[in-house]
Amino acid sequence: MEFYYTLMFFILGITLGSFYNVVGYRLPKGESLVYPPSHCPKCNRRLTPIELIPVLSFIIQKGKCKGCSSKISLFYPFFEFMTGFLFALVYLIFGFSLDLVIVLIFISMSLIIIISDYKYFIISDEVLVVSVILFVITLYFKIGKVQLLYSLIDGVIAFTVMFLNKKLGDFLFKKESMGGGDIKLLFVFGLVLGWEMAILSIFIASFLGLPVSFILSKKNDENIIPFGPFLVIAALIIIFLKIDINTIINLYNLFIIR
Repeated sequence: MEFYYTLMFFILGITLGSFYNVVGYRLPKGESLVYPPSHCPKCNRRLTPIELIPVLSFIIQKGKCKGCSSKISLFYPFFEFMTGFLFALVYLIFGFSLDLVIVLIFISMSLIIIISDYKYFIISDEVLVVSVILFVITLYFKIGKVQLLYSLIDGVIAFTVMFLNKKLGDFLFKKESMGGGDIKLLFVFGLVLGWEMAILSIFIASFLGLPVSFILSKKNDENIIPFGPFLVIAALIIIFLKIDINTIINLYNLFIIR
C-alpha cells in the first residue's frame, strides 16, 4: 500500500505540476487560466488530449510539437516530474496528516512563485492570498485558534523584518532593492514556519542566490535578480530537513559554546 500511495501522490503531483506551470505563466499577465486552451506557442495549434499527458507526452512526441515539429522545452516535463517527486516525497516524510496538507500547499505556492518571479519578476497577490486562506484553515484544525493567533503574529514579525530589510537595502543601494512580493511572502513564511525560521530562510536564500546572481546578472541588462525562487527553495529546505529553533540552538551549542 505504501508504494501505491506514493505512486498516487506522484501522479497527482505531475498532473498539478502541469497546471501550476500554466498559472505561473498566465496569472502575472492577467490572462485566463482556462482560455485560450493549451496550445503550441509556435504554431498556436490547440493541443489534443494525448499531448497533455504530463511527462509522457514529451516522451511520446520525442520533444517536438506534432503540428509544426518545433522543439518543446525540456523545462515542461522536468517541472512536472519534479512536482510529482516532491509530492511523493512529502507523503513519505509526513504520511497522512495535516502536516502533509500544509506542505503540499506550500510546495504548490512555491512552484508557481518560482515560475512567475523568474519569468516576470512578479509574485502574484492572488497566489499568496489563496495560500494564506488555505494555511489558516488547515492550521486552525491543527493547532487551534489561540496558537493560530500566535502564528499570525509570527507572520507579521517576519513581514516587518523583511520590510525593514528592504528599506535598508533601498538606502544602501540608492534604488529599489526588493519587490513587494518578497515582503508579503515572508508573512506566509512566518505564518507557517514561525518568525525565526522565516528569517533564517532569508539568510539561506541569500547564500543560495549569491553564485546564481552572478550568472543571471550577465544576461540581465538591469541587473535585476528574482529573489522569490531562492526564498521558497530555502523555505523548502527548512521544511524537508525539519529545521526548527531547537536545531539552531543545538548547532549553536555544538559549534560556538566550548
